[in-house]
Amino acid sequence: MKQRFLFIFLVLIAVNTSQAQGKTTRIGYIDMEYILENVSDYKEAKAQLELKAQKWKQEIEAKKLNINSLKENLKTEKALLTKELIDERETEIKFLENEMLDYQQKQFGADGNLMRQKSALAKPIQDQVFTAVQDIAEAKNYDFIFDKSSDLTMLFSNKRFDISDQVLRVLNRTEKREQLTKKQLKDQEAKESKENAIDENPAMSDRQKVLDERKAAREKLIEDRRLEQEAKKKEYDDRRKAIQAEREAKKNGTVSEPAKTTETAKTTETGKTGETAKPAAAATTEPTTTEPAVDKAAERQKLYEQRKKELEERRKKILEEREAAKKAKEAETQKTNTTNN
Repeated sequence: MKQRFLFIFLVLIAVNTSQAQGKTTRIGYIDMEYILENVSDYKEAKAQLELKAQKWKQEIEAKKLNINSLKENLKTEKALLTKELIDERETEIKFLENEMLDYQQKQFGADGNLMRQKSALAKPIQDQVFTAVQDIAEAKNYDFIFDKSSDLTMLFSNKRFDISDQVLRVLNRTEKREQLTKKQLKDQEAKESKENAIDENPAMSDRQKVLDERKAAREKLIEDRRLEQEAKKKEYDDRRKAIQAEREAKKNGTVSEPAKTTETAKTTETGKTGETAKPAAAATTEPTTTEPAVDKAAERQKLYEQRKKELEERRKKILEEREAAKKAKEAETQKTNTTNN
């Protein structure tokens, strides 16, 4: 605790001295836990270590169940046992309990296997982080860079002083460089220069954020248009198939069984055949072919109305997004003009 306060006191003195000399002090911080959790190698190794820890916990739990079982048996049979046998069993239980506690301490203690393996797992990446921090500090003239996740208490930290993402980019660049060709390496360096410029200039960072938002809005608009075209195409295909099916039905001249039944009934009532039966058949055929056509037309009309409603809602949504993007652009222009003035 004393060392922590002493460290903070020395930092404050250094900052005040720099300000007194007219020099701007640059301070940044990193979050080591955040960096480690976003390094793929560390996450994979940590997952394997957690599986080991789970296995150790299961072994400890099995030992506990065994000890509890022995205790219950002793309690049940105690009245039937001699004093020597009771002492022998109690000694055995005590031995197993001590053995379990030793095993638990060995695996999960302050200096146990879990802590040692965690430390060994994080150390290579921490070394890379420290190297990356030194490179960033020298390149961008930082005076102090703290670790937010360490014992040093930070009562407040502004996000714009957080360089954790910059450190992660440096680590990822080092890993990617080994697998890039010369052309890819050149493109990567250009991208890195742009990222560094954005990190250096907060205004550029805000401008890049606005550009990214506009790009996302533009891509969303293109996607909405594509979906709208697909919906129109599907609607057209459905309509064409319905018309084709209707034509096929008319072409085949489908006369259902009810028509034949009506014809037979009509012949029985009149006692006539030939010319008298044919008009009846014709009369029953007409409603059989027209009714399905009416149903299909109503179904097509319903489908058309539904598609029309969906397209109208989509169009309104696109107009609202455009209006929002327009307002954001006007606000950005106004902010830029205010800054220039």
